[in-house]
Amino acid sequence: MGRKPCSDKEGLNRGAWLAWEDKILTKYIETNGEGKWRGLPRRAGLNRCGKSCRLRWLNYLRPDIKRGNISSEEEELIIRLHKLLGNRWSLIAGRLPGRTDNEIKNYWNTTLSKKTEQGSDKAPHHERTSTTNSKEYTPKPKPVSKSHQTVQVIRTKAFKCRKVVIPSHLDGHDQMIDRLNVNPGFVPV
Repeated sequence: MGRKPCSDKEGLNRGAWLAWEDKILTKYIETNGEGKWRGLPRRAGLNRCGKSCRLRWLNYLRPDIKRGNISSEEEELIIRLHKLLGNRWSLIAGRLPGRTDNEIKNYWNTTLSKKTEQGSDKAPHHERTSTTNSKEYTPKPKPVSKSHQTVQVIRTKAFKCRKVVIPSHLDGHDQMIDRLNVNPGFVPV
């Protein structure tokens, strides 16, 4: 049932990469290109697993990677994008040319999360973010009388919605409508 993980193999090098291993991997990818990571270590003569080779190349050895010294403009952009996107590091890295999602995630966890927490100490208690939970505090909605009911939708994750529930105030029964099979001129009553 599925492949046997390569980490079970005996005798594979683990831990820090050596300079000569980096050179072998870089030369192999320059001549043969990226891809087919599972068989790459055997063909290149490395005693590593394919996943380790892929991550080493993508996060450290690629020539277009910009490493270290994150500027203040990049910091501000990371903070703004994190507020907007959350922990979607690959989407954030897509807005910062030459930066990897792994580097941005590590920088956030070691430096920027502490800066943003210090900045939130000046805010009132109910507006601060919790240190144990990365999601922002949202107060519970106040109860509303049935005559003035409003629907508040809070989206926490992206999802595709096929069915829509339309509350009916006339007969007290909710109607379920399939969004994909509704005529464009159809108006529920």
